[in-house]
Amino acid sequence: MKANITVLPGDGIGPEIMSAALQVMRQVGEKFGLSFDVNEQLMGGCSYDAYGTPLTDETLQACYEADAVLLGAVGGYKWEKLEHHLKPEAALLKLRKSLGLYANIRPAKVYNSVLDDSSLKKEVLSGTDFVVLRELTGGIYFGQPRGHDREKGWNTMVYARSEIERIARKAFEIARLRKKRVTSVDKANVLEVSQFWRDVVAEVHGDYPDIELTNLYVDNTAMQIVREPRQFDLILTSNLFGDILSDIAGMITGSLGMLPSASVGEKYALYEPVHGSAPDIAGQNIANPIAAIRSVAMMFSLSFGLSKADDLIEKAVERTLAQGRRTADIFSKGLTLVNTQQMTESILENVETIFQSEYAEKLTL
Repeated sequence: MKANITVLPGDGIGPEIMSAALQVMRQVGEKFGLSFDVNEQLMGGCSYDAYGTPLTDETLQACYEADAVLLGAVGGYKWEKLEHHLKPEAALLKLRKSLGLYANIRPAKVYNSVLDDSSLKKEVLSGTDFVVLRELTGGIYFGQPRGHDREKGWNTMVYARSEIERIARKAFEIARLRKKRVTSVDKANVLEVSQFWRDVVAEVHGDYPDIELTNLYVDNTAMQIVREPRQFDLILTSNLFGDILSDIAGMITGSLGMLPSASVGEKYALYEPVHGSAPDIAGQNIANPIAAIRSVAMMFSLSFGLSKADDLIEKAVERTLAQGRRTADIFSKGLTLVNTQQMTESILENVETIFQSEYAEKLTL
């Protein structure tokens, strides 16, 4: 089987962590009978520098034609003063909207071997394993009117019933594969759009009586993630709130460099690390590639139905961390400091070892 993958390395550390992810993708794919045709395209600041736009029609067409899209990271100080529609981040919003990627799935899992890497106490973190499901193509990031002048700025937060219904259904369906608990997060005490969100989610919940539904305000949720993160299974929330909460979830795991994500729609899917482009460390071979590598793991499972490949990569990452290898963002005294490529090579070695001991014989039966 062969898959067409459009690769968007992007800006800053994007090309470095993408290189790592592709190495793992190819090695694991080979073991499960999946090969890849890779079409690399520019997107973000690098595209603006080359073409005067952060997202060309050619790049967008390549994404339409792909079986899956892999993205590194976009943005950086260099392009901060551009007009809104020319900024690298605008390209990401346009890509999500164009591909209909309405659901962003961000796992927040704390490995036992990195319990000491977080700023939180390990007894608070132990057992943490939840998912933030963020609505991705509606809300305040896309609402109109928007703008600013010398005296004021304005944005509009709006959700249609259909947008809430489809993300709610996605939440309940994912929850059925987990612990069957959904926490819907809003600000219904002060925002009418949030009260509407809460009402529609409750209506959809009627079709999923086996799932436990709880409502929380976003400020309380932020506090609870830090206070007792293991209480959560699946957090369902809007675009803005999900953006913030998933970054909080990233820090309790030790680093944003650990967190993968998948943005999915009815037809297309895009996979990317949660972290940004980190231009201050670009080109130094010190970025953490784990989030990008785990994003590839999600791609195997969600786009190609290869859950065993996903599982293999997760186990390889966990074993590498258990062996004490750390990039600078999660390094502490007594561990082994490694660079981007060394971390990748360790994960590749563990992929090979684990595959031979746990998967190879089963696949030949």
